[in-house]
Amino acid sequence: MGITVKIRRCSGHTDDNFRFDTFEVPLTDNSNVLDVVNYIQNNLDPTLAFRYSCRAGMCGTCSMRVNGKNRWTCRSTVKSLRSKMLTIEPLPHYPIIKDLAVDMRPFFDRYRHVRSEFVSKHPTSKEFAKIQPNSKERRDIDPQIECITCGCCYGECNLVETNSGYLGPAAINRAFTLIADSRDSAGEERLDLLNSPQGAWGCHTQFNCTDVCPMGISPTRAIQKLKRKEVGHAFKKFFS
Repeated sequence: MGITVKIRRCSGHTDDNFRFDTFEVPLTDNSNVLDVVNYIQNNLDPTLAFRYSCRAGMCGTCSMRVNGKNRWTCRSTVKSLRSKMLTIEPLPHYPIIKDLAVDMRPFFDRYRHVRSEFVSKHPTSKEFAKIQPNSKERRDIDPQIECITCGCCYGECNLVETNSGYLGPAAINRAFTLIADSRDSAGEERLDLLNSPQGAWGCHTQFNCTDVCPMGISPTRAIQKLKRKEVGHAFKKFFS
């Protein structure tokens, strides 16, 4: 049993002469897409460039675009794709280093821009903050906190392509989890930062990011909640 694989090749983001190379790859019942790419590099073309690390769905490093959708290749079995051909490309909206390996700096630059680190209100306190598991605060935060910064959502977001300053779904989702956290002290700073077309108001609610998130997170949901917080923050500033 085998499969035909087309891989997009490119020597860098300044190379417009990209091409697709075709390979025939044998499969086992449990072959995933990362296995396929590894087989090609090990047995057919050692010049193929790509990136991976944990192989266990914990780092997101192996993310690529497979048959038109951004995926973790280590968790995408060939059988589940139900196709006689695989087309594998680098994640969109990133500078290409080579072939399937992309430069993640635009993603992480935006992630840091929203002050993605937790800023404690009581940095010297030795007491644990008490947030009840069934509280509204906890219920708002819980669905959004499993992001492992794989970058699939950034690569799928149309707004990233059309608005060069847009911060992207992952960064805004992270900002929301911190703004919603009563223990954090930088919420108002982040609300001011995200009150722009490059922040919360740039989202057109297309749910592309939600559709591709391997963790089942909906950044769209977080952004809509953030927009409501932005309105409340604006009223508070206006009447203060």
